[in-house]
Parts: sequence; C-alpha cells; structure tokens
Amino acid sequence: MFEPSARRNTVPGAAFLMQREVQWYKELESIVRPSILENTNKNVKRPQELFTESHKELVKEGEKWMKGTASSCTVVAALIVTIMFAAAITVPGGNKQDLGLPTFLNEKVFMVFIISDALSLLSASTSLLMFLGILTSRYAEEDFLKSLPKKMIVGLSTLIFSIAAMMITFCASLFIILPGKSWVVILVICLASVPVILFTWMQFHLLIDMVISTYGSRIINKEAKYGS
Repeated sequence: MFEPSARRNTVPGAAFLMQREVQWYKELESIVRPSILENTNKNVKRPQELFTESHKELVKEGEKWMKGTASSCTVVAALIVTIMFAAAITVPGGNKQDLGLPTFLNEKVFMVFIISDALSLLSASTSLLMFLGILTSRYAEEDFLKSLPKKMIVGLSTLIFSIAAMMITFCASLFIILPGKSWVVILVICLASVPVILFTWMQFHLLIDMVISTYGSRIINKEAKYGS
C-alpha cells in the first residue's frame, strides 16, 4: 500500500516518488518466497494488483511531472539545435570566393568555434531525443524504475553541456570578428557565463537527486544501515 505522506520531501517530484515505491516493491519481491506473490487478500487481489490499484494516482502525477519537465526542456534543446546548425553554415568571416573555404580556417580560434559548435549541436540533439522519448513513453509502472529516470538524467545532462558549448561557440566567434578588442571579448565572456551558471545552479540539485535515486545503494541495505 502507498502512504500519501511518505517520502514527499525526499525525492524530486512525483515521478521519482513513484520510482521509490517501485524500488521498495522490487526489493521486497526479491526477499519473499515466490508463492507469496500469488497469494490474495480478502478482496482476492494479489500483491501486484493491489500495488497497481493503490498507485494509480501517483502514476498520473508522475506522468504529468515528467511530461511538463520534458516539454520545457524540449523547447530549449530545439532552439539550441536550430541556432547551432545556423552558426555552422554561416561561419564568422564568411567563405573565400575562389575556393569556398572559411576565411579563418587556419586560425586556432576558428577550430575552437567549429568544435564547440559541433559539440553543442550533437549534445542538444541527444537531449532532444531523450526528452521526446519521455514524451512518447507508455508510462507503465516499470518505466519509472529505470527507463524514464535514465532518459531524464541523460537529457538534462546533455542539455546543460550543450548550453555551455553554445556559449563557448559564441565567445570564440567574438574573438574571430573582433581582433585586438580583447577587453570587449573578456567582458562578453563574463556576461555569457551568467546564464550557464544560473541554469546549472537551478538544475544541478535536481540532477544529483535523480542520479542518487536511480543509481544509489539498495533501499533495504540503506534502512538496515541506519537501523530503520
């Protein structure tokens, strides 16, 4: 059975509260005799059926939380993919008329621009695919155990990385188009780091909580360790 007040403040959102409930069920399932799993209560319901019935509302809440978070992040990831793709085909300084090669192809800063642009584009694309996978999931009880949390962790991690790489791309482009104006570039770099730091700071605790909840030690061992 599910106690509504249980662990509300120890996990990040309804989806991970549902994950914790499934973890508890799986832990107990692994230590009881197999015959007990087929036993029924006075209402002729087996443990799995009772678990499903008592967690219906939590599954709906978890689905709503996951879809809301994934939808917001999908918009950000899609914007980054669009911007980075446009930056790759319209490089700073343009192309040479005779060969069509980038004007600053031999500059080291230009290679930083290209590499960071590619990394941002690829990581944002990965993040977009992960969040789309969350939005199209079937949201079964088993999905909350590993599948959905893993997609959220990968999606959020790659999104943070893509934002950081996007800012590096922007700063590298300034170095290319503003030679000799290092004070302007340094000032802009300092300002460009602000959104990266803010987004990371806002999402870092959520990401850490999700990693611990998904890959942490087993629940039964934890409770035994602390004597609960």
